[in-house]
Amino acid sequence: MFQGINDLNLDAKGRMSLPARYRDSIQESCAGSLVITVDVDRCLLIYPQPEWHVIQQKLMQLPSINKQVRRLQRLLLGHATECEVDGSYRILLPPPLRKFASLTKHAVLIGQGNKFELWDQETWEKMRERWIKEENKLSDISEALETLSI
Repeated sequence: MFQGINDLNLDAKGRMSLPARYRDSIQESCAGSLVITVDVDRCLLIYPQPEWHVIQQKLMQLPSINKQVRRLQRLLLGHATECEVDGSYRILLPPPLRKFASLTKHAVLIGQGNKFELWDQETWEKMRERWIKEENKLSDISEALETLSI
């Protein structure tokens, strides 16, 4: 399970180095084979290959006659790109995906259990502040969160 936040720098070729604390589990879970795709929040999602396969299967089982399903399939499946971790534990982020997420030099990698989110640092900071402000304004809490104790 991936968790935690990591500030990263992308190199001039658009590569990011995996933080040391994730390297062993990525090697064990997928032998360095990852899938990167886009998220509607304008970040990138990075899955170990076996985890992506589960998501891919679920997406393909949804009824593509539904317009929202088709849009989600186009985004997630259409942008999905396989990549390999190199010998220096780097991942080359494809230019179209970097452009989608506005990634330049400074980035933030967020562990999300079975995957990572990769954000442009400035976008991450703005979105995080927005979410905190929105959460403080909410008077209703969804049923799914009512039993959560933090």
